[in-house]
Amino acid sequence: MPEPTPDAGPAAPGAAVPDAGVAAAVRLRAVYVAVFVIAACGLGYELAAGALASYLLGDSVTQFSTAIGLYLSALGLGAWLSKFIGDRVVERFVDVQASVALVGGTLGILLVLASPMGRWFRPVLWAEILGTGTLVGLEVPLLLRILEKDLSFKLLVSRVLTFDYVGALAVALLFPMVLVPSLQLPRTTIAFGLANAFVGLWTTYLFEARIARPGPLRARCAAVVLVLLVAGAYAERVTTHVEAARFGGEVVYARSTPYQRIVLTQGEGVHALWLSGALQFSSDDEYRYHEALVHPAMASAPSPRRVLVCGGGDGLAVREVLRHREVERVVLVDLDPAMTDLARDHEVVSALNGRSLHDPRVEVVNDDAMAWLETANARFDVVVLDFPDPAGFSVGKLYTTRFYERMLRVLAPDGVVACQATSILDTRKAFWCIARTLETVGLAVRPYRAYVPSFHGDWGFLLASRRLLAVPDRVPPGVRSLDPATMRGLFDLPPDLGPVDVEPNRLDTQILVRYYEGGRWRTPGG
Repeated sequence: MPEPTPDAGPAAPGAAVPDAGVAAAVRLRAVYVAVFVIAACGLGYELAAGALASYLLGDSVTQFSTAIGLYLSALGLGAWLSKFIGDRVVERFVDVQASVALVGGTLGILLVLASPMGRWFRPVLWAEILGTGTLVGLEVPLLLRILEKDLSFKLLVSRVLTFDYVGALAVALLFPMVLVPSLQLPRTTIAFGLANAFVGLWTTYLFEARIARPGPLRARCAAVVLVLLVAGAYAERVTTHVEAARFGGEVVYARSTPYQRIVLTQGEGVHALWLSGALQFSSDDEYRYHEALVHPAMASAPSPRRVLVCGGGDGLAVREVLRHREVERVVLVDLDPAMTDLARDHEVVSALNGRSLHDPRVEVVNDDAMAWLETANARFDVVVLDFPDPAGFSVGKLYTTRFYERMLRVLAPDGVVACQATSILDTRKAFWCIARTLETVGLAVRPYRAYVPSFHGDWGFLLASRRLLAVPDRVPPGVRSLDPATMRGLFDLPPDLGPVDVEPNRLDTQILVRYYEGGRWRTPGG
């Protein structure tokens, strides 16, 4: 295999002497490792952009697909721009590595800083995605040109693309399960940036014979490394400050999991829980929501001894279930173990839920509720569905005919279902879509609502069974917002909140997500 020749002709006076001891085969193996790394980083930036768009703008397939589509288009733009790079290809490749390290590496922390900008956040997001994607799109074309003297075209394309795709696979597996939970999103992009910077620095040694003046290139890479290390040191502090400003309180707990971003805030004696930017409860009025969700169903069931709670990992719905003395067993199925751990072990949340997850009658299962229902063989007198709002397909599937059909397998013949059904005021079509979906699988539905101040209006709920239930009015001791008359009043809906023409939510259409996104959101949870 011939030794590579300099891209820029003879070395300038004072240039480094080529290291003849570096074998071409060893250099090629090192380049393949570099290809693996830059491919992993490239997909990592893409995943981070999509995840941040979903976290900060709502868990919406629209946000994620827009971010990914723009990123892929930017890759094509970068590949096209590579044709305008003439000589000194190795040097330009190193410059690209330093640039993508700086722009992509700071993507996470810059988007967190930009998140309070309201309508200006999207242009900042798109600019970051476009800039990072364009730089990443330059990488492989330049690498192919660097190696064209060392390999035949057939081997060049097959080997470079093989390592490129393997690197992408590696980060696709590590990103949700390891990197984000351990580093959080801003530090994850910083880690990718550091990897790109080190690839650039490494390249100056691998191809030193082709570089007239490697010193300035190494200095630029080292400067980027320094910037990223400083950014990494302050990333958590910046994120905490921005979230405190965004959510209006001091952040007392924050964690990114493979499923969501969990933030607990405190302000003026009130604690609030936020999941991926959406308000889940405020401690000053959460009882109004959870009492309305649970007690109508418990009062309607002939003998509510066995209760299934799907979602509700904060333990607050379970707290209300346990107010009923007849209860013998409660199974709580929630996907995220970090959420149930918080509910069980965090002093504030555990006190708020009355240490409900410590009760010996309660069994906690960390699993996808739809998958769990597929194999469950128990029967339940009451099923409480306390899922987040259907802002994306991953949650929307839990409101489909498929899910409700599986739920019916575990519902006792005279069992009762309670379901949170989003804001009946702001997302009226979504509310009635959930009701229509329950009816489609053979359940008789009674809609009702409760006023929850932190949600800025009436919140919708559905009571369902295989037979049409009478309006309940039995209230256990300790309930704060309900008495028999008030419970009956929950079921009085004004004409302007009545049924509208909607389709049922099926797994292959997920029409509910579109109804939800089309709502006139004014609430913190929307």
